Amino acid sequence: MSSAISNERPQPDQVLVDIVDYVLNYEIEEKVAWNTAFYCFLDTIGCGLEALTYPACTKLLGPVVAGTIVPNGARVPGTDFQLDPVQAAFNIGTIVRWLDFNDTWLAAEWGHPSDNLGGILAVADWLSRTNIANGQKPLKARTVLEAMIMAHEIQGVLALENSFNKVGLDHVILVKVASTAVVGRLIGLTREELLNAVSLAFVDGQALRTYRHAPNTGSRKSWAAGDATSRAVRLALIAKTGEMGYPSVLTAPIWGFYDVSFKGNPFKFQRGYGSYVMENILFKISFPAEFHAQTAAEAAMQLHQQLKEFGKSSSDIARVTIRTHEAAIRIIDKKGPLHNPADRDHCIQYMVAVPLIFGRLTADDYENHIASDPRIDALRDKISCVEDAQFTADYHDPQKRAISNALTIELIDGTILPELVVEYPIGHPRRRAEGIPKLIEKYKTNLARVFSEKQQKEILTATLDYDTFLEQDVSQLMDLFVR
Repeated sequence: MSSAISNERPQPDQVLVDIVDYVLNYEIEEKVAWNTAFYCFLDTIGCGLEALTYPACTKLLGPVVAGTIVPNGARVPGTDFQLDPVQAAFNIGTIVRWLDFNDTWLAAEWGHPSDNLGGILAVADWLSRTNIANGQKPLKARTVLEAMIMAHEIQGVLALENSFNKVGLDHVILVKVASTAVVGRLIGLTREELLNAVSLAFVDGQALRTYRHAPNTGSRKSWAAGDATSRAVRLALIAKTGEMGYPSVLTAPIWGFYDVSFKGNPFKFQRGYGSYVMENILFKISFPAEFHAQTAAEAAMQLHQQLKEFGKSSSDIARVTIRTHEAAIRIIDKKGPLHNPADRDHCIQYMVAVPLIFGRLTADDYENHIASDPRIDALRDKISCVEDAQFTADYHDPQKRAISNALTIELIDGTILPELVVEYPIGHPRRRAEGIPKLIEKYKTNLARVFSEKQQKEILTATLDYDTFLEQDVSQLMDLFVR
């Protein structure tokens, strides 16, 4: 005898309520969060500009139908595209993520919270242009930074204790959820509409993580976040029409997210929502490399110099041992053939071999013309990883959040160089003072890739001073970046 299933409409899941009430009611007061968001904006835009130098990226950009121009549409930095906010979000999200050079958050789940800028900037620009056309005031850049802080917080707090990769889902699900929430607020959704929108993000189909791992590693990992933040804009706009939501989307037995996609486990939370994630975000400053390899690449650069001082080179290396943390082994410890740039920038052996050989690691070093150098694969075969339990513990420690790697080189003549340990990359909060000047130089370098000297000066005048930046109209700001 079976019992009847109740058809009484439940109250919204608490996870949805907490996200929505945070977005609608929280006041961000921490100056560290605002200042970090400012640098995050500059760095993220710069990453997008560098990606425009890669045809594999630019072939995906533009309107769905060639030649389409949307009145009051959002602009895409570094291009002349003016698109609807959904497609603009895909374009912006794709360029900022393409080279794996934007900010990073490491926890039980990994991710890149600045991926959310695709949806935030597209919607803010579209709303600003629409307001101006209707004789109303445009949004200020301050609004963009506020949305960034909140999107970072939602994505990062959900990631602290919940591993989506362990159930085969890609972290861009968190981009979709966070972008939906903050974009929904920007377009003026009511509390009920915003609850509906966030529920739709969880109901939605979620990306498999297979494109980040052997044997299927491929370029979708570079546009998956653009797709997620774009989908978020679409879902928020759907909710604005009054379309219904699904209040027990997470907890519904059999059909809910927990039972279908999370092995029946509810989400766990280490802390409530505030501005913690933005305050502690990790910048990629030195290398366009998967973040778990940042300290390994930095150590390899130093060891390259040591080898030169000893009159040695990579050809004198017999073996390299990388003492590392569990997450690095799970994600980027990779042997065998590497088939494309996306494969290479997720291989710690490759990201150590290149700086040991050449004394550098740039985005161009993942391309075929560099990867075909036989010395790289020969050295990769000599590099092995071992987990250090303390490194893994320090990685998860909320007071440390270290990303430690230690390299030991043994030479063919039997000489063993002293182990070189780097616990925190230059983009870590513990090295923030050291990192910010280099972040600004990275931003200037990326501006120079795309714009004339005159346009670079105009952009720098409008964006480098924090107080000036905050009061910029979003539409005027975006016009500065039109190519």
